[in-house]
Amino acid sequence: MPADERGPGQVLVVQNTPGGGPGRVGTWLREAGLDLHVLHPYAGEKLPDALGGRPLVVLGGGFLPDDDERAPWLPAARGLVGQALADATPFLGICLGGQMLAQVAGGVVRAEHGRPEYGSTAIRLRPEAARDPLLHGWEGTVPAIERHVDAITELPPGAAWLASSEDCPHQAFRVGANAWGVQFHPEAEAARIATWDRDGLAARGVDRERIHARALADEAESIATWSEFTRRFAALCAG
Repeated sequence: MPADERGPGQVLVVQNTPGGGPGRVGTWLREAGLDLHVLHPYAGEKLPDALGGRPLVVLGGGFLPDDDERAPWLPAARGLVGQALADATPFLGICLGGQMLAQVAGGVVRAEHGRPEYGSTAIRLRPEAARDPLLHGWEGTVPAIERHVDAITELPPGAAWLASSEDCPHQAFRVGANAWGVQFHPEAEAARIATWDRDGLAARGVDRERIHARALADEAESIATWSEFTRRFAALCAG
């Protein structure tokens, strides 16, 4: 089905790199009865001009949200995010997608800012999360996999600040009623870390085997948390 044609329960997913698919978030959305239309603009697939009422998910990638020279589809992706905000259409932005939401809504994203995060990380829920449709019911910290060097330095005006980590203040936020951005990767399984570039991580002082082992230890709690988070988002999409 062309991306401009709407199907029942369809969610548009923008995948920004060959290896950056929706992973287990995609699996959980499908299990909730939604149809995913995954778009691959890095391979030349054109993004639609309009959402047509469909929920939107924008995944991660090694770009800044306005890195248009290296990723020439990003202006179209930002346009879709803007449509989702204007129409209060359900939106979930992951890593780059979350940074894109922040920027489109008036926040600030900076390259190579702060301390990079890799592997399973303690995400601390803020008091605002207790009233959030997707994050209510959890307290303290929950684990999630990280892989980023760029960061959101200012949230958009009026955004609900939902979660932080020791090295990155803006881990989760909501703009309006229906748009969420997260810096971490709820879609990533611990096994994925074993495929990351060992030498590249070592150059940043990161031991791939150590962070893999920690992610494996955190996997059960991670699945329990982010599967429920995704089901709540799916219910919003379906409703």
